[in-house]
Amino acid sequence: MAVKKFKTKRAAAKRFKVTGSGKLMRNHANKRHILTKKTRKRKRHLCKNTEIDATNVKTMKKILPYL
Repeated sequence: MAVKKFKTKRAAAKRFKVTGSGKLMRNHANKRHILTKKTRKRKRHLCKNTEIDATNVKTMKKILPYL
């Protein structure tokens, strides 16, 4: 009998990437609009990806089984 295949949540698959070492990376929020009041430094740092918090890793691995 075949083993059940899990479905990947497509919305999550579009938003998260996995590094070579297996860490999940995400984009920062607050970079779309109302940028005039934000400093250059803040906007520059928002452009870069960041690692997902350790408290969310278990959940993310569940909804992204093959990523």
